[in-house]
Amino acid sequence: MTQTLNVDPAELAKFSDLAHRWWDPESEFRPLHQINPLRLEWINGLAPLAGQRVLDVGCGGGILADAMARKGADVLGIDLSSKSLKVAQLHALEAQTPGVAYREVSAEALAAEQAGSFDVVTCMEMLEHVPDPASIVRACATLVKPGGWVFFSTLNRNPKSFLFAIVGAEYVLNLLPRGTHEYAKMVRPSELAGHCRSAGLDLQGTRGMQYNPLTRHYWLSSDTSVNYLFATRKAAVGA
Repeated sequence: MTQTLNVDPAELAKFSDLAHRWWDPESEFRPLHQINPLRLEWINGLAPLAGQRVLDVGCGGGILADAMARKGADVLGIDLSSKSLKVAQLHALEAQTPGVAYREVSAEALAAEQAGSFDVVTCMEMLEHVPDPASIVRACATLVKPGGWVFFSTLNRNPKSFLFAIVGAEYVLNLLPRGTHEYAKMVRPSELAGHCRSAGLDLQGTRGMQYNPLTRHYWLSSDTSVNYLFATRKAAVGA
């Protein structure tokens, strides 16, 4: 029986069409370039990356995967967009980034193949683009070693988030291409926390991502009402 991939073809096409612009810091991906140092340092502060085997789920063009490899991690980035992966691989070659590889495979398929293989798993800005986010969370939990860390970031689903992340970011400020986010697919923190609990991941910490359109400045805060990040950990054996 053919397994149905947990992917929205329209979402895949959307990012594939923009793939060649991933590494242009002034392109539609500028926000990712701007927030990357913040999320990288947050991850590295909780789970020091040097010498760790790391998986980046939904890696896109490799902005986070490349940065984690430069922190000394052995990184595998996975995605279902062939074009984005080619861009990521080309950048790694051009930048001579050590310790990073890319593969076109779903999180669920890799979980069946390499359960408990990674010290750290990241899944950033991806859950709000798939039909079944709970399935991705389960796969991440399966892929990480006991005692390992799993990091998520996504968008809250509430009126403020609709106003800021869709109306503001896509239609007023033009920070993102129109249609990047779909309100119904956004994930409330309570929903993500439930998915994590069901998958055996213990929530260790949350952060929110703030943005000032006047200064074009991003920072992390305790406000999770729009963009937010989860740090979770899989129970150690015998714990």
